[in-house]
Amino acid sequence: MPDTHPLVDGRTAASPLVLAARRQPVPHTPVWFMRQAGRSLPEYRAVRAGVPMLESCFTTDLVTEITLQPVRRYGVDAAIFFSDIVVPLKAIGVDLDIVPGVGPVVAQPFRTESDVDRLRDLTPDDVAPVLAAVTALTGELGSTPLIGFAGAPFTLASYLVEGGPSRDHAQTKALMYSRPDVWHALLGRLADIAGTFLRQQVLAGASAIQLFDSWVGALPARDYREYVQPHSRTALSYVADLGVPRIHFGVGTGELLADMRDAGADVVGVDFRVPLSEAARRVGPHHALQGNLDPGVLFADVESVEARTRQVLADAEGLPGHVFNLGHGVLPETNPDMLKRVVDLVHAETAR
Repeated sequence: MPDTHPLVDGRTAASPLVLAARRQPVPHTPVWFMRQAGRSLPEYRAVRAGVPMLESCFTTDLVTEITLQPVRRYGVDAAIFFSDIVVPLKAIGVDLDIVPGVGPVVAQPFRTESDVDRLRDLTPDDVAPVLAAVTALTGELGSTPLIGFAGAPFTLASYLVEGGPSRDHAQTKALMYSRPDVWHALLGRLADIAGTFLRQQVLAGASAIQLFDSWVGALPARDYREYVQPHSRTALSYVADLGVPRIHFGVGTGELLADMRDAGADVVGVDFRVPLSEAARRVGPHHALQGNLDPGVLFADVESVEARTRQVLADAEGLPGHVFNLGHGVLPETNPDMLKRVVDLVHAETAR
């Protein structure tokens, strides 16, 4: 990596997030929130007013400002880069849009061998405004690490195959089982795209990365190992030589935690359905865990939120490394003051 990279020049090497991910002693348990970059913040809604989601993801100044907002507001231990998992697909020319209230919608679903050929390689020039924001952010953040991210091959494929969000992933599973050749070709291409995107973010200054596999919990473990794990491993391998912590997270993946670990994660993200103590048993002692307060808890009264936060910390007691997070993303209606309260509580309760 460049000598000016925050992990190389020392700015973020001793940050609580990096230390926890590497299972080293920390001054306090680090905290950040998935979907913290916006969602519930009024200042986020103000700067995004009238700007479509994907346009904002390719606007350097907007990405920089939105990523910094929750760091200023909450005092979290890491910034998560403001983007969307479909950004690299849009960058290589896939005809898609993020429809408000719906999610990513693909004009022509991908279901054949010729469809796979529509996916070309991602180049740094394709995401130049995005990488410019990464570089700008590392200058602004100082000792606070920036987390880069990408969508995992399965989740990206589910949007491409279904043509949009799906509850049952029927078309995705039909392709996976009926045409495994097409399936593996599609995921192989997506793994290269996701991996390239992760690597470019790290080279531009990110100190950690997270691979989001939002919908892979729809699969049983056997199918995950056969149809998904090799491709997630490929995506994560793109940054293996760079020495940055690799976080791997999925929703509804309690039965897949050990397999997701084996895909190449340093930190295994745990959703809110499995206690961290049980997740630790499944993952083993050689990996850190991230999680896992239920986002819905944040709508309860202060006493209940504090009690549940302390329960997560109790479940994490004795773990070799723990990054406090929600068990999924911040809900848009969440009170920002409650998120600030959680950050302060975690810091106070875990100060060494």
